[in-house]
Amino acid sequence: MPDEPQWPTEDDDAGSAAAASEPTVQVSRPSVDQPTMRFPLAAILSAPSTQEPLRSSPVRSVPNGVGAGHSASGVPTTGSGGSGGPSGGSAGGKSHTAIGPEVGQPRATPTRIEPKNDQTRVVPRPEQKTTELSVPNAKTARVDQLPNSEPSWFDKTSRPDQQPARPEQRQPRPEQHRPEQTKRVDQLQHQEPPRQEQQRPVPPPPPARQEPQPVRQDLPVTGYEEEPEDRLATDDEPRKGRRSLVVVLSLLVVAALAGATIYAVEEFGGTKAIETRPPAAPANVQPLVKAVTAGAPAPTPAGVAQALAGPAANGVLGTLTGSVVDPASGAALWQQGDTTPATPASSLKILTAAAALLSLEKTDQLSTKVVQGAEPGTVVIVGGGDPTISGAPGKSVYPGAATLDDLVNQVKAKGPVTKVQFDLSRYTGEALGPQWETADIAGGSVAPIVPFMLDGGRVDQSNVNGTRTGSPGQAAADAFAQRVGASGATAGAAPAGAQVLGEIKSAPVEQLVDNMMQISDNVLTEAIAREIAIKTGNEASFAGGVKAVRDVLTKNGFDLTTANFVDGSGLSASNKIPAKLLTEVLTAAAKPTLDDARTAKLRPLLTALPVAGGSGTLAGRYGGTAAPGKGWVRAKTGTLTGVNALAGMVVDVDGRVLVFSFMSASSRNPETEVRPALDVMAAALRGCGCS
Repeated sequence: MPDEPQWPTEDDDAGSAAAASEPTVQVSRPSVDQPTMRFPLAAILSAPSTQEPLRSSPVRSVPNGVGAGHSASGVPTTGSGGSGGPSGGSAGGKSHTAIGPEVGQPRATPTRIEPKNDQTRVVPRPEQKTTELSVPNAKTARVDQLPNSEPSWFDKTSRPDQQPARPEQRQPRPEQHRPEQTKRVDQLQHQEPPRQEQQRPVPPPPPARQEPQPVRQDLPVTGYEEEPEDRLATDDEPRKGRRSLVVVLSLLVVAALAGATIYAVEEFGGTKAIETRPPAAPANVQPLVKAVTAGAPAPTPAGVAQALAGPAANGVLGTLTGSVVDPASGAALWQQGDTTPATPASSLKILTAAAALLSLEKTDQLSTKVVQGAEPGTVVIVGGGDPTISGAPGKSVYPGAATLDDLVNQVKAKGPVTKVQFDLSRYTGEALGPQWETADIAGGSVAPIVPFMLDGGRVDQSNVNGTRTGSPGQAAADAFAQRVGASGATAGAAPAGAQVLGEIKSAPVEQLVDNMMQISDNVLTEAIAREIAIKTGNEASFAGGVKAVRDVLTKNGFDLTTANFVDGSGLSASNKIPAKLLTEVLTAAAKPTLDDARTAKLRPLLTALPVAGGSGTLAGRYGGTAAPGKGWVRAKTGTLTGVNALAGMVVDVDGRVLVFSFMSASSRNPETEVRPALDVMAAALRGCGCS
């Protein structure tokens, strides 16, 4: 063979026409004036033999003696025997058949590669012809003219069970990682080969004819998915490469963490950033409810008059009387018929509550007892004036109420009961107040006032305004008898000094007052009025309760000269009191200091008032134009036919407490017109800025 490269002629590619459509592997050359050659991808992806693991290199030296159909590197040498993949061709060149003869042609002649000077040529074995590669019609080159480069990344030592390669091919070759990007030969640049990793030591080869080590060209395979190098290692090869990779990755992770730590320390404050610092001082939390004092700007009569001018002139209010007072100074800021008696409706409960707080101990409780009757097996229920006893625990509208079941269990523990009696002698006089209407019983406003009943006489224990019974004492006694196993209950008197078999107690008086004001409960109010009467030595009746309330308030300095009322709850339409009396009682409760002895006792009256838009009878009010008063107004409502009232307190925008009372006599719709108009008046006091 001549020393100079031999270029194939046009006829050399004649046999490749049949494989022109096969996917090919492109081999790139180092410069644009040298040819490009491509190998069929189908040949490379053919199934591996049982003699050697699959490798992805398309070109290897072929040792003599390798069986037909495969080269030493696993590259097929028979046609397109493997299944083809997607085309991996690039621009330029044309597709060719696999390396080797077509089906039916003679087997390809083995060759070897020899370097000569700065060139490499393919020379045949003795008495064999040179095998040339099928290349395009353009400029082409043989493998022996490819430029020097580093060995392929997948050059591995053959397994010992394969045929031995030639001695010159068993020399250790440096392992090289597969290039990350594929380039054609004509795009490669001459550069210094990178530093190779340390070679794995191998035993010295047996004596043989030494031939120059072939220069290998790493031929990238396009369209072939990369795999980790350790997956291509042979079974008998040590795991050094894998261990090295793990060590390198571990060192990289450690270095990255160290670098990140140094960067964070330097970037975010140096060594101070990692110092332990003391916790920050506690936040200065401001309470949601702010205390009001007399130090806020004082309102003036002119300012209040201007604020109420529009709301008070609303025609839906009919005849309006009222009063506004500054409790800090006692000054009257606004009056309109404030000394003229008018129907207060349920706002009269302010007077009963004030009398109870001034005369009764806040911790006093109402006691209901069961004593031994005159006959064996007979028990007598002694009504103690507690209308809040719960007949169905969990459904009571009275917080902290005692339960009938508790009383029953105490009595049953003492022995069997065959007969039940109930004693209602604690109260005297009529059970219904003057000018009360029996229709109010079914309407849920009231029940006959007796000293023993369940749930204020309600049929439905959980319905505040539900229907009440006309005989609450009998109904309660029957419920007790049924639960202790007796046939029924009858009225009777308790023997003097009889043994007590059971006793239950109500919530404290202070809580009872709060509850009666929140839900405007008429029955509970009348019961408290009778307790005031008993405490002050008056009879426990409507008249006795009214007299006791008047006496207690008069004793404490309130002027009731023009006040005339016949019950304690305000249910009677004949009740008449001036608006000024209500504001005087509220002023005493709202004074900023405790210099007045009445103030400390009356303070719970303020917290017992329903909150606008929040609780009690004001929970569903203060919408629309009255919304600014929501949460700031606390007041007792009053409603009768043609009568509406509102009396309470408000904190204005300057932080000053104002007390007020408004009473309206109007035929207009109370729910949609009169009550909303009264709410607007109180809300105007909230936003007046009256200084």
